[in-house]
Amino acid sequence: MKKNLSDLAVFGGEPAFTDPLHVGRPNVGDRQNFLERINDILDRRWFTNHGQYVKEFERTLAELLGVEHCTAVCNATVGLEIAIKALGMSGEVIIPSFTFVATAHALQWQEITPVFCDVDRSSHNIDPRRVEELITPRTTGILGVHVWGRPCEVEALGDIACKHDLKLLFDAAHALNCSSNGKMIGSFGDAEVFSFHATKFLNTFEGGAIATNNDELAAQIRLMKNFGFAGSDNVIYLGTNGKMNEVSAAMGLTSMEYLDDIVAVNNRNYLDYLRVLSGIPGIDVLQYNEQEKQNYQYIVLDVDPVNALLNRNDILDILHAERILARRYFYPGCHRSEPYRSLIPHAGELLPETERLTDRVMQLPTGTAVDTSEIEIIGQILNLIIQNEAEIKSRLDNR
Repeated sequence: MKKNLSDLAVFGGEPAFTDPLHVGRPNVGDRQNFLERINDILDRRWFTNHGQYVKEFERTLAELLGVEHCTAVCNATVGLEIAIKALGMSGEVIIPSFTFVATAHALQWQEITPVFCDVDRSSHNIDPRRVEELITPRTTGILGVHVWGRPCEVEALGDIACKHDLKLLFDAAHALNCSSNGKMIGSFGDAEVFSFHATKFLNTFEGGAIATNNDELAAQIRLMKNFGFAGSDNVIYLGTNGKMNEVSAAMGLTSMEYLDDIVAVNNRNYLDYLRVLSGIPGIDVLQYNEQEKQNYQYIVLDVDPVNALLNRNDILDILHAERILARRYFYPGCHRSEPYRSLIPHAGELLPETERLTDRVMQLPTGTAVDTSEIEIIGQILNLIIQNEAEIKSRLDNR
């Protein structure tokens, strides 16, 4: 336990951890089950092109989400690009800036202008009250993001989309196994796109999926993700190569078998963090609605620079020295990343809540690679930092 400032690694002490604790360290599941599937794939010599494991993974996902159609793709960014194209979006699409930059890139890559909308202070999600102000004759859609797996105001956004005849797509990269008013995320809007990147609580190494209840849209998405092929040699539509391979699907199925166990670990870690960080001035832990299904994938801290002498970045530096590799999210905001900061240099003036969050929010490590004893140590270090913030600030400034 670190009791004095000299115990902190940034001031000469030994790091708290020999092996770094990472945000987003992959969950593995049962290795033997996975390897059995890999051996089966090698024996059958069917590695891609909508094989047995991809089909099974899609069926399992559709059942979990309660949707008619679920199409597995190579990653969520390509999934967004395909869904955007299939929905016929063009011109301008309204999105939050407080999201991973892939959300904006999926539009800009297709020469569609992302129009950045501010977010709600408490939910961190796109603010429907701001969306309607941004609609122009060029607007063709709204792309909401279920940040941290907490649902957007899906009904309000749906009403706006219906009123203005807009397409409504959701980036659900964070939101597998989460619900809104008791209904699983996956069936809202015209379509929803999930991510199974290695850092997600359920991963396929790399991968994603597009969920929808629209039969025609699903058929179009399936064509588009396989070069537009209908059959072995009949190309009937413009497409790309968005297919998930069999090895990725095998990893996804293995993870699905342990989904409840992974969620239980995430929930345990979340409750442990709430306990060890409660009462620390200037630090608030983002909380989840226990009435909804959650994956508890993210431990998000809001560091208040008004009540804390040390800002978020100072705290990150100290944690990194201890080999606790916490991260800023979604710093600095899409609107401050290229090409958007050059195209719309004054966007931040219309995004006060986004600007506020990008300076305050950070994530702590969680998942099956983190246990209660490690969370206790992280809590002790954060307590030591805040209890001695004036002296630490002085030392940091004079180094």
